Amino acid sequence: MRYLPLSDQDRAEMRARIGVDRIDELFVDVPADALNPHLDLPDHQGELAVERFVSGLAAKNHAAGDGPFFAGAGAYRHHVPATVDHIIQRSEFLTAYTPYQPEIAQGTLQYLFEFQTQVATLTGMEVANASMYDGSTATAEAALMARRITKRRKVVCSGGLHPHYAAVVRTNLELIDDEVVVAPITPNGLGKIRQFIDEETSCVIVQSPDVFGNVRDIAAVAEAAHNVGALLIVVVTEAISLGLLKAPGLLGADIVVGEGQSIGNALNFGGPYVGLFAARKKHVRHMPGRLAGETVDADGRRGFVLTLSTREQHIRRDKATSNICTNSGLCALAFTVHLSLLGGEGLRRLAHLNHQAAARTADRLTAIDGVELVTPTFFNEFTVRLPSKAGPIVEALASMGIIAGVPGDRLWPEQEEFHDLLVVAVTETVSDEDIDQFGTALAQEIGRSSW
Repeated sequence: MRYLPLSDQDRAEMRARIGVDRIDELFVDVPADALNPHLDLPDHQGELAVERFVSGLAAKNHAAGDGPFFAGAGAYRHHVPATVDHIIQRSEFLTAYTPYQPEIAQGTLQYLFEFQTQVATLTGMEVANASMYDGSTATAEAALMARRITKRRKVVCSGGLHPHYAAVVRTNLELIDDEVVVAPITPNGLGKIRQFIDEETSCVIVQSPDVFGNVRDIAAVAEAAHNVGALLIVVVTEAISLGLLKAPGLLGADIVVGEGQSIGNALNFGGPYVGLFAARKKHVRHMPGRLAGETVDADGRRGFVLTLSTREQHIRRDKATSNICTNSGLCALAFTVHLSLLGGEGLRRLAHLNHQAAARTADRLTAIDGVELVTPTFFNEFTVRLPSKAGPIVEALASMGIIAGVPGDRLWPEQEEFHDLLVVAVTETVSDEDIDQFGTALAQEIGRSSW
């Protein structure tokens, strides 16, 4: 299809048809302070000049693989085997749109079915879907699902839930006048969430490992939620942890959601990612998104179909849940390919590598005078308290090519008591040399500080 830009006459005719004289009149409803009327863009140039200019901009980036990298807090750098990219680049998988015609999209439906099976197995749940954008929106959808099941309108979030996830839940729920309560934030994982749970509560949302890295006691919270008829939603932002920790479904979770980026997907400058969503079978008709099912055709041959889809485009419009359509399908395929390559034993070995590297890093950092480990138990992410604000120290180490982690002021800018915290993530991509370089640089920087 050729791209034919509009002519000035075309634009004039369109403006005349809708009754405006200038393009600016289309933006009168946008607040003036939100507009940028003076875009400072260069004039048009030749392809080679543009390529040289853009390459210069890209060279200013410090990519995750350019040096020691310890940032996490919901997005993690893991090794993605070349096989994953090779498979997902096949033209039959690089289709961009939803399989509305299952009879000609059996390959897409099959890998969605396999993805669902893997997610259900990882989470210890009975059913999973294949249609969530990312972990944060999956969490909000889980809260909406709990509302449909319990007919209640109060959500209780753990203080250890990633603050950005909590913000997404609040945005979605408060628009329909539901109450969202976030328990006090406790970096050491000893929060008192149970005092906020009552008979009005639809669900309790707990993240494990939490945003500080604590491995949470899910079973105790599940009991507290179930005692008042509420559901327990468990959030997992680091999918690799499920290779080592007991599955949330085995500890009483009713819905498990998470971010699947860690498996098969690179950091990608923040996305696209792939949301995970699994639940008890008895709640399957309340699940949002898309489910791929397995069946046989009239001749008894194995086939795959979309099933239990109460979407606007399909039947039962009045019972439709969220319209989650063209999703991160390619990211889900990458997840499926990578996990298939790892297998159960490979995932366990990878998880052990992560934990062992994190333990070595924690030992190295806490040997520095003034550095205190805040999280008593952790998987591959932990929090340390520094003798001064973490932000300037992280900036100083970044200038040395070391990405030291996520400072507390990035996650909780309004709470100064957390600004000396540093959340450190360690994966299999971190070498012993990286750890030593990090520790040496941190000790030097702290020594230069005036704390």
